[in-house]
Amino acid sequence: MERQEIVVDASVVVKWFLIEEFSSEALRLRNDYVRGIITIATPSLLEYEVLNALRYSGVYTIEELKEICTALNKYGFKIYELEDRLKKDIVEIAQKNGITIYDASYIALAKQLNTILYTADMVLVKKFPETAVHIKQYK
Repeated sequence: MERQEIVVDASVVVKWFLIEEFSSEALRLRNDYVRGIITIATPSLLEYEVLNALRYSGVYTIEELKEICTALNKYGFKIYELEDRLKKDIVEIAQKNGITIYDASYIALAKQLNTILYTADMVLVKKFPETAVHIKQYK
């Protein structure tokens, strides 16, 4: 049986490192990934966004953030660079829907892969109900 490939955004991965609402669902997703039940695909900007959010959380020291850098690399996500078709889709989605290029990159990748995006961002869930699923729905 082929593993389901999903896209996750930074709002989900941050919950792996900070105790927040819906962290338990995000951790369940992470555990399924580690066990090989699902595959995680993400645009290359995910790690930048996660590290930025964790830096500004004030929870971690510089040394701890460096350790998180290493941990993120070890997860071995299927990372997609922002190349021709994906870039064009991102710009179009962002412009037509009034969202950031960052958010549009997750939506565009999920659409390109014909899969879903798990997110904690209700704006994305409301604007893209066919693509974006709130992390609280992860079972």
